[in-house]
Amino acid sequence: MTTKLDDTATLPPVTCVEEPIYLDYNFTAGHAASRFLKEIKKGRLVGQRCPSCRNVYVPPRGLCAACGVPMAEDVELSNKATIESFTVVHIPLPGNPIKPPFVVANIVPDGANVSFIHLVSDCDINDVRIGMRIEARWRDRSQWSYSMENIQYYAPIDEPDIPRESIGRLD
Repeated sequence: MTTKLDDTATLPPVTCVEEPIYLDYNFTAGHAASRFLKEIKKGRLVGQRCPSCRNVYVPPRGLCAACGVPMAEDVELSNKATIESFTVVHIPLPGNPIKPPFVVANIVPDGANVSFIHLVSDCDINDVRIGMRIEARWRDRSQWSYSMENIQYYAPIDEPDIPRESIGRLD
């Protein structure tokens, strides 16, 4: 179907419109996230333990995802962690200063049993594996804010891998 403007001009149908979209979000941290962000600004990684199932979540959620009960016990976590799963990103992300390929991993910090996502660097992407022991590499303290970006990335350390079935077990 064509659009007729007058007797002399017809235009092809519109099949696509390209327009940049700008989305601004405001995030208000709740009680648990606020405490977490205050601690990360001090260079401390802190989780919360569920009083029922004993899971340790990082970042804290305030309520246990498994039990639905409030969590109040803070647990200071280690800078050391284990890779639970990972992916190698080969596609550039718009606005991201990190150039592919790079590794994004589900990381279980020592002292926690629930993972969070972060970058793994300072190694060949082909050497990354489940169970690999890693440690946080923090940005210079002058760059710290209320953000997980205070940890620039995780890097491999010279420790034996953790068996897959033992990752995140606190016993």
